[in-house]
Amino acid sequence: MASYEELKAQADALMKQAEEARKAENREIIADLKAIIREKGITAEQLGFAPAGKGSRKPAPAKYRDPVSGATWAGRGRTPKWMNGGSREAYAL
Repeated sequence: MASYEELKAQADALMKQAEEARKAENREIIADLKAIIREKGITAEQLGFAPAGKGSRKPAPAKYRDPVSGATWAGRGRTPKWMNGGSREAYAL
C-alpha cells in the first residue's frame, strides 16, 4: 500500500496535468472563436462589450469653484486643497 506522501505526490501530479490540459483546451477554443469572429465580422459591441478606448461614464458636472484660480470640483473623491477645510457652501456654484 502506498504511503500518504506518495499518494499526495501522485494527486499533485495529476492536478498539474489536468490544469495543463485545461489551458491547452482553452487555447484551442479561443483560437477557434477568434477565427469565427474574424470570419463573420462580429464586433465587440455586438458581443456586448464596450468599445475600446471609450469610457462608459461622462464626467460629473462641477458643483464647486475656487474663486481665485477658477478650478472646479464635482464633489467626488478627495477634497481639493484650495478648499482648505472651509465650508462647501462657500464654494458652491
